[in-house]
Amino acid sequence: MTKERLKKAAIFSLIWIPFAAIGGYFTGKYAYASYSEDIQQMLLQQLGSIQELAIVSMVQSVMYAVFCAFTGYLLSDAIGLMKPLAYKKEQLLKVVVITLVCGILFSLDYWVFGRLIPQVAESYESGLLVRSVDNWIASIFYGGVVEELLLRLFFMSLIGFGTWKIFFKKYEKDNIPAAVFVFANVFSALVFAAGHIPTTISMYGSLNAWILIRCFLINGGLGMTFGWLYKKYGIQYAFIGHAGAHTISKLIWLLFV
Repeated sequence: MTKERLKKAAIFSLIWIPFAAIGGYFTGKYAYASYSEDIQQMLLQQLGSIQELAIVSMVQSVMYAVFCAFTGYLLSDAIGLMKPLAYKKEQLLKVVVITLVCGILFSLDYWVFGRLIPQVAESYESGLLVRSVDNWIASIFYGGVVEELLLRLFFMSLIGFGTWKIFFKKYEKDNIPAAVFVFANVFSALVFAAGHIPTTISMYGSLNAWILIRCFLINGGLGMTFGWLYKKYGIQYAFIGHAGAHTISKLIWLLFV
């Protein structure tokens, strides 16, 4: 590992600090609003105010982003996934179309699972997921950037690197079998979906088969799409896909719910 690679990884990780700080701060505020009154009171007793909760969330977000960006850069570069941090017109247009489709499909959550799970419909109709400025900002900055640094750049790259070294080490970096990346993408997407279970329980108060299916179908399906964008075009396009899917779906809910 050369000093030049470490330097590039360090610079890359510093770029995302403002995004992580904004995303973490508003994630803390939104999370507080989504909790039950009992949990809210417990948090206030421990931290003193919503502002302090938001700051704690911001600090954690920055720490996650810096670690995952730095380590993820090195892992991604080691398996040939790290691409120049730039946008090309042709690729951008394709990603915009994919993002639009993802956003529309994501918006169907209200009309499909909202009919099967009353708590889902209530969460949209209450305005918490649609009209909350905190939720919008958190979705774009934390979901679109921090989660992609964590789940795609770091975790997917880690799984890909480990799979390569354990099972396919005879292959050179430029000839790693596609199956390695497919497995890494699917596995990280499932972990991404599972990571939403605690939040899902806190929002809906329980966990049943339909809620579990919804959690894995939406988050897992979108996660695999963002992972494919990362592998195909670069992590910067996964940022667009994730943040864009949230934005488009929220616009649809804002207009029609």
